[in-house]
Amino acid sequence: EVQLQASGGGLVQAGGSLRLSCVTSGYPFDNYAMGWFRQAPGKEREGVSCISMSDGSTQYTDSVKGRFTISSDNAKNMIYLQMNSLKPEDTANYYCVRYSLPLMELVRCPRDYEFRGQGTLVTVSS
Repeated sequence: EVQLQASGGGLVQAGGSLRLSCVTSGYPFDNYAMGWFRQAPGKEREGVSCISMSDGSTQYTDSVKGRFTISSDNAKNMIYLQMNSLKPEDTANYYCVRYSLPLMELVRCPRDYEFRGQGTLVTVSS
């Protein structure tokens, strides 16, 4: 059974930082690309970032470029999202996803994923 569990969210002031973690199990970690999505109340989900386990390529949505960094620890079957210079508009439920393919040379994060975790809430106060 594929399982994804995000953690690390919380309340932070604007300009602050948080590091989200996602632990995975139930499948060969190296074989699939992964990513982070977020959904704010009343808004559609948004792909934030993604990473290929095959070639290490990464992509980010424009609004977080230069502020967020996605990474992976293949030995621990985990991915991370380091979020710096947080803004109130970053407030959302963040969840990690697993795509259905390894993906390589990422040029954008696919909208459709195969599995997702429950998420962790990030609240940025102004």
